[in-house]
Amino acid sequence: MCCRCNKIIIGVCVSLLLILIVILTLVIINNNNQKTSDILVAIAKPGDNTTLGTTTIKFSQNNIVEGTAISHTEGSDEININETGIYQISYQLFGVQDVTGTFNFNAVLLVNNVALEDTFNQSPVIRNSTSNRMTLTSTVILRLEAGDVLKLQGVSIEDIRYDNARIDIEKIG
Repeated sequence: MCCRCNKIIIGVCVSLLLILIVILTLVIINNNNQKTSDILVAIAKPGDNTTLGTTTIKFSQNNIVEGTAISHTEGSDEININETGIYQISYQLFGVQDVTGTFNFNAVLLVNNVALEDTFNQSPVIRNSTSNRMTLTSTVILRLEAGDVLKLQGVSIEDIRYDNARIDIEKIG
């Protein structure tokens, strides 16, 4: 073979190799971009929850809804799990009692209307305090099944009002 033929063959091979690298790079970028997060952030505002004491929390606003693994109808206390997986759940629950004095409330997550005891979050008891408000926060990781219904419940024997709440749920696995 002549020297000129070798140079042409090498040039074609290098060009094909560069085209292959570009195609592989585009495929990798496309696959990474297709991975969407499954996230739900729901907010409860004053007026959403008028029941005093023990009650499940209704959320009137969905601030973030990404993906299809988690769904929630605004105004409902039910968060629907549409895909089996591992979920990170964080919440803030703000409790208010109109009179000062003994004050205590707790929170727990319910799955299919069953309280998960290992998610029970207990506030301290406040006595003879000028403060009649408290916020409970928690983050847990749970394995949930498609079809499960998740709820946040405020638990108290006192006349606690739940003016504000937030729940952030992300499917992490």
